[in-house]
Amino acid sequence: MIRRMAVLLVCLVLALPLLGQTTQLNGAGATFPNPIYSKWFSEYNKLHPDVEINYQSLGSGAGIRQVLNGTVDFGASDGPMSDEQLKEAKTRILHIPTVMGAVVPAYNVPGVSGEIKFTPDVLADIFLGKIANWNNAAIAKANPGTKFPDQPIIVVHRSDGSGTTFIFTDYLSKVSKEWESAVGKGTSVKWPVGLGGKGNEGVAGQVRQLTGSIGYVELIYAVQNNISYGSVRNAAGEFLKGTLEGVTEAAASVKNMPADFRVSITNAPGKSAYPISSFTWMLIPVQSKDAKKGQILADFLNWMVTDGQKMTTQLAYAPLPENVAEKVKAAIKEVH
Repeated sequence: MIRRMAVLLVCLVLALPLLGQTTQLNGAGATFPNPIYSKWFSEYNKLHPDVEINYQSLGSGAGIRQVLNGTVDFGASDGPMSDEQLKEAKTRILHIPTVMGAVVPAYNVPGVSGEIKFTPDVLADIFLGKIANWNNAAIAKANPGTKFPDQPIIVVHRSDGSGTTFIFTDYLSKVSKEWESAVGKGTSVKWPVGLGGKGNEGVAGQVRQLTGSIGYVELIYAVQNNISYGSVRNAAGEFLKGTLEGVTEAAASVKNMPADFRVSITNAPGKSAYPISSFTWMLIPVQSKDAKKGQILADFLNWMVTDGQKMTTQLAYAPLPENVAEKVKAAIKEVH
């Protein structure tokens, strides 16, 4: 009897690690959606304690590289992968839209606490280095009644491969022929002027600390860091600050969503469309190296596109339009 109980106890002890076994999924990429991803992964873990999703907020360029190298279970980017990059992949990669957000011009201008209005030309010329002082006549013209200081402009941009950079330079390329020809769009570009900051966090930190600075960050980073950010004149001629409603209006301009979800909504038409808006994507290998992880990824994505969408607005992101969400649900069925 004692021997039998001893054998049972040994069996129980050996089984304990299996009972408490946790599956870890690893992802890396965009800093733009990091606040909402952190929230989602935490909430999903509460529902599934045996699943941990670890995410490194390294920038979209790193997310694309790591998913191509197979060092992560999924990547994330605010700039869609190019056709060339997709051809490099060992297995087909899906672009799964997760949320939408706004990139805003954040600034630290002494003596100016109110909203600064930016025309497309002024934004392009500041980041080209052609407008180098806050008391420039072109800035004053768009902001009658605002007294600007005789203060050099310090441009702050991303130092890492960044989807936020892709969104911002995609916008500038649409509104400025000079920007399009001299710099162009991409997750990394050759900046004419400025200082680099790593991640949305780094740019927000530089702008907060440097008097006379301006940078571009995802809306939540300006809000969380209590940094002033301006309005931008849209394609319809209206000056708009980044809002969820403005982002949703920009997305509404897409009448036919491409099957692969790679679409740009910067400088969208519409009186209420915020001009520097974008989807952000998770980069999901259709076939996971581990079948169990593939099943978990598919389950998480289905949760994300339903229950997860209800958490977006509290963190200053716009939820996916219903017609896009339905197409995403169909695409998720390919993940295994």
